[in-house]
Amino acid sequence: MSGTRKALFFTTLGFYAAVVAAVLTTSRLVRLDWRVMLFRPYKQWPELHAFLDYFVVLGQRGPTAVLVAAWLGWRSWRQRTLRPLLALGISLLLLNVTVGAAKLGMGREGPHYANRVGANEMFLTGDIFPSGHTANAVVTWGILAYLATTPRARRQLSVVAAVFALGVGATTVYIGTHWVSDVLLGWASGLLILLALPWFEPLLARVEAYLLGHWYRFRSAPAARPRSAGDRVPPVAGSPGAPKARPVTAPLPTAASHPGRAGDPRHHPPHTGRHPARADRSPTAPGGGRRPYGERTVSRTAPLGPRK
Repeated sequence: MSGTRKALFFTTLGFYAAVVAAVLTTSRLVRLDWRVMLFRPYKQWPELHAFLDYFVVLGQRGPTAVLVAAWLGWRSWRQRTLRPLLALGISLLLLNVTVGAAKLGMGREGPHYANRVGANEMFLTGDIFPSGHTANAVVTWGILAYLATTPRARRQLSVVAAVFALGVGATTVYIGTHWVSDVLLGWASGLLILLALPWFEPLLARVEAYLLGHWYRFRSAPAARPRSAGDRVPPVAGSPGAPKARPVTAPLPTAASHPGRAGDPRHHPPHTGRHPARADRSPTAPGGGRRPYGERTVSRTAPLGPRK
């Protein structure tokens, strides 16, 4: 994490603590909450109510998480990485844990359920401090700017996230579901999560490597057919039911095993030690044959009679 990000993180953390302390001590911030609540903005500008009822959905966790997860899932598939989806998952987990614990721990009642004018309405049965809609809008839309790959895209998405976060927070005050201090603490809660994400990058890298490693091993493993009860298992060599192995003898070399030598006049029969003299050879015909012209050809299949 850079030095600037660290400074922003601890500054936002100090702002978070200051808002909580101001509400606990029933300071001027609580008086501002009551003035805005008694002013009833939804009655001052009723023509905006129909539009803002739909606009505030941009801060609800379910619809926004599905929409942003679909976009980041497409990016993960294109870039062949799980980092966008893992970053969204860890940010939503941090949001649920931190904001949920603060809501339940401080138990503040909302404007519509206030009991006494001027009171801070703390440690009762409510769960609106900090504003979950506001914190969710900061985290869900801000994660797009955090994961941007170019400076231009990061600036543009930061503006979009700021408009949605500010608009959702102001809308909750307009329709009377949150105090002003709830929205301030919601903005601080969401910003703290975004600023703390770089500390979780090593964890995201390990989780991504673990998941991708198992996925690649699963894809490379051969498909094994499940063995049924009727399948026969071949006996292992050396077991009582296994057949005895027969010795393997190599075949003698033949002319067929050496196709290059078959019919080759240079391939002579084995040497017997006797060299026939030139006079022992039969006379040759003028054409090169071994048989004289006047010799009668005798069929090899005719029976041989006794010599005379």
